[in-house]
Amino acid sequence: MKVIITGGGGFLGSQLCQRLLERGALVGPSGDREAIREVVLLDAFFHRPATDARVRQVTGDISQRDAVMAAVGSAPGTSIFHLASMVSGECEERFDDALRVNLDGGRNVFEAARAAGGCPRVIFASSIACFGGEAMQDPNTDRTKLTPQTTYGMTKAICELMVNDYSRKGFLDGRTARLPTVIVRPGKPNAAASSWASGMFREPLNGETCRLPVRRTQCHPMTGYRTVIDSLIALHDVPADRFRDDRAIGLPAHRVTPQLAHAVLTELADERGLTLGPIVDAFDARIQKIVDNWPLAVEGSRAVALGLPQPPPLKRVVEQYLEDFGSQPRSGA
Repeated sequence: MKVIITGGGGFLGSQLCQRLLERGALVGPSGDREAIREVVLLDAFFHRPATDARVRQVTGDISQRDAVMAAVGSAPGTSIFHLASMVSGECEERFDDALRVNLDGGRNVFEAARAAGGCPRVIFASSIACFGGEAMQDPNTDRTKLTPQTTYGMTKAICELMVNDYSRKGFLDGRTARLPTVIVRPGKPNAAASSWASGMFREPLNGETCRLPVRRTQCHPMTGYRTVIDSLIALHDVPADRFRDDRAIGLPAHRVTPQLAHAVLTELADERGLTLGPIVDAFDARIQKIVDNWPLAVEGSRAVALGLPQPPPLKRVVEQYLEDFGSQPRSGA
C-alpha cells in the first residue's frame, strides 16, 4: 500500500507519518490490513530529511495540479490523507491565496485520487470553522447547518461537499474528519486564529509569558493531537458500508476556557515542581471576532459510534504533550 500525506512536513502530517510507520499497515480496498510500502509526504518545505526508507518527501504546492498528480500517481491501493491548508488567520488576510491553496488545492487532491483509479480512500481534515453565524447550536452536531463566517471555514465546507459528491460518484471513498482545535502544538505560535489555544499551555510550561488575545471565559472545543492522529487512522479503516450520504464526521472534544487551562496547569506544576510562565491579557479584537464565530462546543456521537476515540481528560492531553516534547526541568534538577 502507498500512502500520501499532503501537508506532510507540518506538525500533524509528521505525527501521522510516524504513527503509520509504527503501525505498518492500514485497511486496504480488499477490507484486509495491507502493509504500508511507501509514505509520500507532499509539502512546500520540510524541516528535516526523512530517516525511514519507506518515506519519500516531495516538495511541492498543492495548488499546482501537476505536482499533486505526480505525487499521487496511479498505484493501486493508494490512500490519501489531505491535511495541507492555509490556516484561519492567513485566510482572512489573503483571500485569493486561501482560494488557491485550500479550495483549488483540495480539488487537485480529489482529482488526483479520481485519476488514480480503484476508488482510493481519501481522508480530508476539515474544521469546526465550518460552523458559524445564527445556525450554531450548543453543542453543534453533525446535523448543524454549515454557515461558516470565515474564509477558512468556507473553503473547508466546500471541500466537505466535494468529498461527499466525489464519493457519491464513485470517484473515491472519501471520509472527512471535522477537527476541533488541536492542542498542544509545539514550537512557535502560528497565524491560526486558534493559536492561543496551544499557546496558553505551551508558553507557561516553558516558563514563558503567554499573551492571551481572547477573553478568559472564552469556551472553545479542543482535543489532543494524539487523539486526532488516532482518529484519522480509525476513520480511514472504517468499512465503507458504515457511511451513508454524509461522510463528514465531527470529532468529540473538550469544552475548554483559559480559566480551565490555568487550573490544569497549576495542578501539573504543583505535581512536577514546575514554575509556570504567566498568562497575561493581550486582547486582540480581530482574533476575538473570528473566535466569536466558532462553536463553543461540539458533540461527536457519530464518530464514537464508528469506533473513533474520545479524547482523554484535559490534564492527560497536556501530560501527553510533556511526554512527547518536554518542558523546563524540575526545580532543583
